[in-house]
Amino acid sequence: MEIRVQIISVIASLGLIFFIFELIRKRKFLEKYSILWIFSGIVLFVLAIWRSLLEKLAWVLGIEYAPSALFLVFIFLGILMFLHFTMVISRLTTQNKRLGQEIALLKHELEKYKKQS
Repeated sequence: MEIRVQIISVIASLGLIFFIFELIRKRKFLEKYSILWIFSGIVLFVLAIWRSLLEKLAWVLGIEYAPSALFLVFIFLGILMFLHFTMVISRLTTQNKRLGQEIALLKHELEKYKKQS
């Protein structure tokens, strides 16, 4: 792997990790959602630093140019994050729907009691 590509990969992965910690510190990102991002940054950092591991991974996957394996790992981790956040959004959508229904029922009960009194 070219040293220039390795340096860029190390800087990008450290930048990602630093950025996530900044978002957590500023309370713009919840810790429970940041774990997957931090894990991804660490995996990318380890692969960027440990050239032989990246080359072995590329060989196992049948990839000729090792930095392409780093890109593939990044895409795979991105897909995992998309799946995770899709599950979170789905759960929140279901909870919002249920809360809306409960509020409507409570509103109906309140109006019923107002009419009786």
